[in-house]
Amino acid sequence: MPAPRKFTKEQLCEAALALVDEHDLAGLTMRSLAGALGTGAMTIYNYVEGRSGLERLVTEAVMAQVRWEPVPGDWAGEVSAIAEGMWRAVRAHPHAIPLILTRRSLDLGTLEPAEALLRALARSGRSGSGLLVAFRVVSGYVTGFAQAELAGPLSLAHGEDPVSVTERIAELPADRFPKLIEIAQAARESEAAEEFRAGLGIVLAGLG
Repeated sequence: MPAPRKFTKEQLCEAALALVDEHDLAGLTMRSLAGALGTGAMTIYNYVEGRSGLERLVTEAVMAQVRWEPVPGDWAGEVSAIAEGMWRAVRAHPHAIPLILTRRSLDLGTLEPAEALLRALARSGRSGSGLLVAFRVVSGYVTGFAQAELAGPLSLAHGEDPVSVTERIAELPADRFPKLIEIAQAARESEAAEEFRAGLGIVLAGLG
């Protein structure tokens, strides 16, 4: 009879995500995960297959946090609810975004939000390649918007004050960057969730 497993998958995922949240992706190693769980590094090799296995723990942990309320009978409303649930889960863990964009996991829990999004989009009458394109557009908007908050010209690095960011942009030459200055001023009064929903509304209008 095999020895009982010391750690559950959920414990591994939570510990790996906590390390990435605190130390970025570079802080996630077999040794650091073992330390977080109070065990030896060799023990972790019984659960995780190398670097790819560590990264898969993180993506699964993030996607397991996706929550949304069903919207029966309204495909666009359902898409909006799922997309916002995905966005909130992703933006809560900014250091994990590169993995969300590049890692592919077949963990069933990780795939559930994607399947729900596809079913909602299919209710718009799409199938096959049309459904694929719609899925790429919506999921790309979700991750792209989260990235823009971190890496765009109006992003806040290392907890910067949003006022200081917009003030620096306001000092740019107005004849060369009038529209960048305009949206920087608008960003001072803006709220991320409202921006996300407004942008998603544009996407859904196109899909409709």
